[in-house]
Amino acid sequence: MILFVGLGNPSPDNENNRHNIGFKIIDAINKKFSLSKQKPKFKGLLTTGNIGNKKVYAIKPLTFMNNSGICIRELIEYFKIEAENVIVFHDDLDVDFGKIKTKFGGSSAGHNGIESIDKFIGKDYSRVRIGIGKPNGSADVTNHVLKDFDEEEKVELENITSNITSSIPILLDKKLDLFSSTVNNK
Repeated sequence: MILFVGLGNPSPDNENNRHNIGFKIIDAINKKFSLSKQKPKFKGLLTTGNIGNKKVYAIKPLTFMNNSGICIRELIEYFKIEAENVIVFHDDLDVDFGKIKTKFGGSSAGHNGIESIDKFIGKDYSRVRIGIGKPNGSADVTNHVLKDFDEEEKVELENITSNITSSIPILLDKKLDLFSSTVNNK
């Protein structure tokens, strides 16, 4: 069993924020692979289904970014999913806009959603870091991540999302380096 987690904030005002890119990826995975209808469970919106021969759960925590770990812990304890079978999609300031980096474990780099997950399940899970770039000049980081994507970025985001969803079978096999190079080279 694999658990996909998309990080974001559930309020309608945050729907198109850079910080909500994880939610967008989960929505795209749900659509592409015809996972079940989203149901409110485990303090999140949960979908289930199969991709290839793997049972997949996908969740968008409704606990707001800073408490994402609460939702994840409840779900993995209930379904007996090992932390190493959790794959989290999230925004990353330290990655250029539109680029993808993957990693297993490691530092949260100050990302509050990742810090929360680390606190509740440890660090032994995979992360798909989706670049949103740094703010220009002296712009505030908080304002940058909570700002909506502009029109040009939205077009690029559709390409990124498509590249990620078409490469999901590679990710399910936990070939993180191959996944990121495949997505970045499309």
